[in-house]
Amino acid sequence: MPCACANTLPSSETFSLATTLGHPMTIRAWSLAGLPADNFSVENGIIVTNSSRYSLLIDPQVQANKWIKNMEKNNGLKVIKQSDANYMQVLELAITFGQPVLIENVGEKLDSNLTPILEKNIIKHKGGVFIKSGDQMIEYNPNFRLYITTCLRNPRYPPEVMVMVTVLNFMITEQGLREQLLAIVVAHERPDLQEKKEQLIIESARNRDALYTIESKILEVRLFGCSWSS
Repeated sequence: MPCACANTLPSSETFSLATTLGHPMTIRAWSLAGLPADNFSVENGIIVTNSSRYSLLIDPQVQANKWIKNMEKNNGLKVIKQSDANYMQVLELAITFGQPVLIENVGEKLDSNLTPILEKNIIKHKGGVFIKSGDQMIEYNPNFRLYITTCLRNPRYPPEVMVMVTVLNFMITEQGLREQLLAIVVAHERPDLQEKKEQLIIESARNRDALYTIESKILEVRLFGCSWSS
């Protein structure tokens, strides 16, 4: 039988990943970087940036590819392909210096040399942090980020690949296309409404940050008061 107290638990009427884990200013920056503003794409972006595993993005329309390149452009993004002769050298240097890497246009097979990196085979050795790849030790910088994209519409990856990465489908949906077209039309026909929307997003983000600051201060005061009284 369900617990009688279950009905008293506070909950939202509708769940929204964008509301729970997203930040309005971050989502706006993604949109400026080329990520479509529809809910499906925004949720994909949230998963990419919050997942503990590196992401493999199914991207036949190259939307994710464009977004990642723009988003990470100022962070020294390295763009490579598995067919490049020196792609492992570039990848290893990026791991050491904490630079983001995009491996684009992969097929249904990933190079076995990527396995220890995708598995995050991280160990501590002589006061440092390294990724062990066979007999080789690659110095690991926690700022390192890895993105993988494929243009295949329906790739079939084996289970051993699926358990190492977060697979996300960035293929445009009918609803997403409708929302993208609507945003383009509104921006063209009513730029005043688009500008007002941008202002509301900025104001909402500021209010959210202010609320978080106030809540943190209240919690700090209560905790301090409890420890003082004890």
